[in-house]
Amino acid sequence: MNLYSQVLQAKKASLILANIPREIKDRALRASANAIRKNKELILEANKKDVENALLLLKEGKITKPLVDRLKLDENKINEICIMIEKVAELDDPVGKTVYAIKMDEGLNLFKVTVPFGVIAAIFESRPDALPQIASLCIKSGNAVILKGGSEAKFSNRALFEVMYNAFLSEGLPEGCMQLIEEREAVKELLKMENLIDLIIPRGSNEFVRYIQENTRIPVLGHSAGICHIYIDKSANKEKAIEIAYDARVQYPAACNSMKILLIDRAIANEILPDLAKRMMEGGVRIKGCSETVKILSNHGINVEVATEEDWSTEYLDLILPIKIVNGVDEAIEHINRYGSHHTDAIIAEDTSVIKKFLTMVDSSSVMCNASTRFSDGYRYGLGAEVGISTNKIHARGPVGLEGLVTTKYILIGSGQKVSEYIGKNAKRFIHEKITGSWIDYLERGKK
Repeated sequence: MNLYSQVLQAKKASLILANIPREIKDRALRASANAIRKNKELILEANKKDVENALLLLKEGKITKPLVDRLKLDENKINEICIMIEKVAELDDPVGKTVYAIKMDEGLNLFKVTVPFGVIAAIFESRPDALPQIASLCIKSGNAVILKGGSEAKFSNRALFEVMYNAFLSEGLPEGCMQLIEEREAVKELLKMENLIDLIIPRGSNEFVRYIQENTRIPVLGHSAGICHIYIDKSANKEKAIEIAYDARVQYPAACNSMKILLIDRAIANEILPDLAKRMMEGGVRIKGCSETVKILSNHGINVEVATEEDWSTEYLDLILPIKIVNGVDEAIEHINRYGSHHTDAIIAEDTSVIKKFLTMVDSSSVMCNASTRFSDGYRYGLGAEVGISTNKIHARGPVGLEGLVTTKYILIGSGQKVSEYIGKNAKRFIHEKITGSWIDYLERGKK
């Protein structure tokens, strides 16, 4: 089947999927989780091929070790994927909810209800668990999904796709509700299909997301970079600050929500920097510091690189950490709003007034206090999973779960009214009274 036929089939499937009851969607999701468990050996064998190929690329210097680590699946990760899918099945159905309802006049009732987008094209990085995350959320929200994963995870994605898709069909979901695209060249063609694709969700590098945004008329939902900061205030608990910062940089360095830049209040820099640097370096972190940071650490026998202006706006996906000393919370906020990507930023402090200022003034989709930036995640936020993290301010923002995969439409139930009755000297007045219930309730009531 060629690309156009695949997308056309997805479009047809989306019209059916939009009206499938929650019970069937949930049953299909649970069936896919069970199928992944039953086929874990097949999936792990496929993943082994991807990892072996990635290790060859690592030797050639074409990819970094953290990116290889992101590829790896094991039994624990397989189980986590299954639990994630089951969590999505447990969530409320986001489709068909009434978000606004008024009586415009007697026998004239207006409803604003949630509906799926239709066809979502997700172009994502080389992390195998991205495919089941995106697929499960799209199916739950009534959207057909076209999946284009990174070539490094080709075999893993293919295995996961086949297992999930067969489970979906076995439970009555329409053919074509989930499509897998493997050819890199297909992305350019997808970007031209604005009559068939309703939303594109890209997950990848800054340059890649910008390319998508600049080469399509289809709405794009996503973030271009994860330049996340932690600011350690003078009121911070030293031990707490060091451990939170360590977790945010070292626990999963290639994640978009890992800390990329550390800011430290000048008033506490001499006290905290030496111990913090030693802790980071124990974890394999390469530190790049502002001139003040370099001087303080040098006085304690710790030699680090000098950071450049470019470092403050670079998304390092491996164990590199630029550190800058700032003159209090105001300078930290100014730095973050200037250099950050509006993804996730955190403050470590005990002073309530400082915390309030930071959480209010930092213009990011997630702001945190005394916690690792790694908590910025759809699953951890209770969304079941996420299709990505959006730094857009229109529609969804932050980790995008089910609520970000539906839009709305208005449904008006009348009984013969004409606009001419509400215009002119003797015009009728609108009531505009809030009402409860769904449009189906009012439609069926009118028939009785």
